[in-house]
Amino acid sequence: MERTREYYLALGYGNPYVWAHHDDAPFQPLRKPLAHCRVALITTAAPYQPDKGDQGPGAPYNAAAKFYQVYSGDTAVDHDLRIAHVAIDRKHTTMEDSGTWFPLPALRRAAAAGRLRLGPRFHAVPTNRSQEHTVGVDAPEILRRCREDAADAAILVPNCPVCHQTVSLVARRLEANGISTIVMGCAKDIVERCGVARFLFSDFPLGNSAGRPRDVDSQEMTLELALALLDTAAEARTTLQSPLRWSESSGWKQDYSNVKLLSAEEIRRRKEEFDRGKEAAKAIREGQAIA
Repeated sequence: MERTREYYLALGYGNPYVWAHHDDAPFQPLRKPLAHCRVALITTAAPYQPDKGDQGPGAPYNAAAKFYQVYSGDTAVDHDLRIAHVAIDRKHTTMEDSGTWFPLPALRRAAAAGRLRLGPRFHAVPTNRSQEHTVGVDAPEILRRCREDAADAAILVPNCPVCHQTVSLVARRLEANGISTIVMGCAKDIVERCGVARFLFSDFPLGNSAGRPRDVDSQEMTLELALALLDTAAEARTTLQSPLRWSESSGWKQDYSNVKLLSAEEIRRRKEEFDRGKEAAKAIREGQAIA
């Protein structure tokens, strides 16, 4: 949170973002054994839109690919969901393997093994800086869809810093309405400040909440840790840190949005890029609202 605050202040945005904060957290124990629970997957990833510019591996931040309304998809088929529209760590990860941010294949395997029952749909929630909109519009809509699917529990997988706050607010709404949740993420301070029932923290670059890229064993282990925590947590605000490491060195942690490592010219360039992104996002948001 502090790194993000300093970054946007350096870009010239003088009104620091106030992150959601709760001392309490709703908590719903599983009502039945996990193997008998219908589990929903909730993501902040966006469907690939070929007409919206580069969204592939190594793509720069692409505001044109954003979405602003909850959508759902069939869990029985594959989906091309991407994360070029959010502020992940683009230096230390390249968005080359969707298994690191959209663990539907791993969940299918877990369901086939009898570990759980997979819900008929996954649900996607917009990364919205407006906490009021997330709490008042998006979270109730996710709850409505989970109820339609008779979900007993939900796994929420965020990507960027604001994504982590968004899914945490959604998780709170689900827990308060009888649906058990587990957040899988990489931004520990944001999730714990918001206050959730269960949190699996992976100390990885943002954009890898579901495991390391091109490492199925890592993704399987990350999901299993999440399922175990969903099944066994005895109280709210339970955090488990994955034992997996991103690399032998922890130097990668110093780079994300670190203004101390940026030249004045680079800060100016990023501000111009961010302003263009805001304009593009505004146009999309207004267009979707009209539609």
